Parts: sequence; structure tokens; C-alpha cells
Amino acid sequence: MPPRRRTVVVERLEEFPAAPLPNRATLGSACFDLAAAEAAELGRGRVTLVRTGLRMRAPAGTFLEVRPRSGLSSRGVLMVNAPGTIDRDYSGEVRVPLTFLFDGTYRIAVGDRIGQMRVVPEHPTEFRVGRVRAVATRSGGFGSTGR
Repeated sequence: MPPRRRTVVVERLEEFPAAPLPNRATLGSACFDLAAAEAAELGRGRVTLVRTGLRMRAPAGTFLEVRPRSGLSSRGVLMVNAPGTIDRDYSGEVRVPLTFLFDGTYRIAVGDRIGQMRVVPEHPTEFRVGRVRAVATRSGGFGSTGR
């Protein structure tokens, strides 16, 4: 049986009536591309919140995750909080925080793909206080397995 189709409710902001909707580039794409609703200029070491012109509501039992695009990272454009989480109860515009690694500037045009988004299932979780038993693995933290 195929998995149940989920629906993400998307609203275009009034000032961006033609904002591109999230779109899969191919049938095999794991994520939906997000596009810029307005032009932006990225500068070295400066974070720019690039607008999508969209508000979204994830289906019950899920949240949205915004991830970087590898094509942009190969040109020195990075998403600074990758991946970004859009909680189900967030109702503001989805913006993608980008920065540029090189000298000069990088221009984003309207319609440029600036990130990719996926729908992620939530897992009901609880925490309880207890004893954490040591196992035959490591506990050294960052870099504890070597280079």
C-alpha cells in the first residue's frame, strides 16, 4: 500500500502574489525546492534572510525542515543554520538564512532556488530521570574518534 499523502498548507504573502510554491525538481527528488521571492545580495560574513514570500503549515504529526542546496554550497553560498526547523505552530514567513564565503557579493535573483524543504514525521517522546549505563562505546565528545 502506498504511503498516505500529506498536505502542507501554503499561503502566498500579499506582497508576493507570484511567489513560487515548493516544487520537486524530479520524481526522485527527496526534497522540495524553495525559491527566492525577491532579489537579494549576499556579502562575505553577513547573514541575509532571503524571503520566500510563503507561510506554511505542516500536517499534524510533522514539522518542516529546510536544508541547503549543494549547488549553492559549491559556489560558496551556505545556509547558516542547516538544517532549519519550522515548527508546526510557526505561522510566519519562511526565510532562508544565507551567507557567502568569498570576497565580493553573490546575487540571488527572484525565482532562484535557495534551499530545499522536506516534511519530517514527529515521534512522540518523553524524558525520564534515570541512570545512564556506560556501554562499550565512547564518551569523549567532539572529535573523540580522531581525525
